[in-house]
Amino acid sequence: MADFQPKGLPVFTPPAPAPPQTTMPNAKHIIAVASGKGGVGKSTVAVNFAIALAQTGAKVGLLDADIYGPNVPMMTGTEGKQLTGAPSGKIAPIEKYGLKIVSIGFVNQGDTAVIWRGPLVGRMIQQFLTEVEWGELDYLIVDLPPGTGDAQLTLSQSVALTGAVIVTTPQDVALSDAKKGINMFRKVEVPVLGLIENMSYFACPHCGERSEIFSHGGGKAAAEQFGAPFLGEVPIDLKIREGGDRGEPVVAQKEESLAKAAFHRIATQLAAQVTALAEAGKEKSILGKVFKFS
Repeated sequence: MADFQPKGLPVFTPPAPAPPQTTMPNAKHIIAVASGKGGVGKSTVAVNFAIALAQTGAKVGLLDADIYGPNVPMMTGTEGKQLTGAPSGKIAPIEKYGLKIVSIGFVNQGDTAVIWRGPLVGRMIQQFLTEVEWGELDYLIVDLPPGTGDAQLTLSQSVALTGAVIVTTPQDVALSDAKKGINMFRKVEVPVLGLIENMSYFACPHCGERSEIFSHGGGKAAAEQFGAPFLGEVPIDLKIREGGDRGEPVVAQKEESLAKAAFHRIATQLAAQVTALAEAGKEKSILGKVFKFS
């Protein structure tokens, strides 16, 4: 039984050592998409820039690890699909929009709530990482639940992440939680690839006048404060909401829009950050061999 302080709070005990990380040699880059709080459009951002990366010719997987609110099936028009076995004996992902997609929403369908404790959530994420026939991937995008809890810790401990992308909105309350997310990933030694400011502004579809409904610029300011890259801003756009509801993400729509262009710019910036990080790692490795650095 746990010991308690006089005020009834449990005494802090150091966490157990992390288990050995799982290797995923077929995935060149594993990128977590996170947010400090819910409601900032994290899953929308993850789905759209994943498709934007795939449209460049990259091989992209999308793991919906938002166990308690798996929205990826609805957003990608794969709702109602069920996971089946691959010839290898592993789980075969659902394919749509050039993505290989896996979600708890393919297992737990309908309006049934997922009521799991942290360890079970961790095991499910590990299973989706290691027991799915992902094939060769340039990017595996992992859409995490909001916050800084078990899912984030499990992922960072169980697999070698290339880095994390933090999604926020311009309001102070969202930015405060985004900063906590940055600190969490840095504590577990996961590079922060950048911040994305969603719902950055609204442009009138008739006159083009720009309204900063939820303020503006907070995401860029937070990135500068923490020395992290700013990957870009996404406007409020009816096409995002309409496309998400009918399973046609805005970047997959034929019609051009400000939001579609924004996601393509973000995908380009993200790919550049990943490349820069990889080059820096190679340089450090070469220097280590020459000068015997560890």
